[in-house]
Amino acid sequence: MRDTMDIIIDNSASLPIYEQLRNQIRDQIINDVLAYDEQLPSIRVLAKDLSISIMTVKKAYDALEEEGFIVTRQGKGSFVAEKNENVAREIVQKQMEEHMEAVVAIAKDHAIEKEDIMAMLDVLFGGD
Repeated sequence: MRDTMDIIIDNSASLPIYEQLRNQIRDQIINDVLAYDEQLPSIRVLAKDLSISIMTVKKAYDALEEEGFIVTRQGKGSFVAEKNENVAREIVQKQMEEHMEAVVAIAKDHAIEKEDIMAMLDVLFGGD
């Protein structure tokens, strides 16, 4: 079982704390920081470590379970579920889309053409 997790909670963020927690655990699962069948800290332990309420951690764990990222075994705790590559890919693509929206907004603000952005992508992907 993992005693601690690399989680950073920003109390001043507009995103609710349970969503910050869910997103960070989900990202660690997607990026293989947390492995299949690895046990997560108990709700009480994680709440104490992060100085947040037990209900906040429970809400994050419930959301992760509903999304298929973790499973809860009665009397044993919460564990990383088998990775669903399709779900993981959808989440990564959504994150990329959000970043691309920001890039497009900057490009429009500075009259940079779509072709210029595509050329930048070609360079970044190692193309011509």
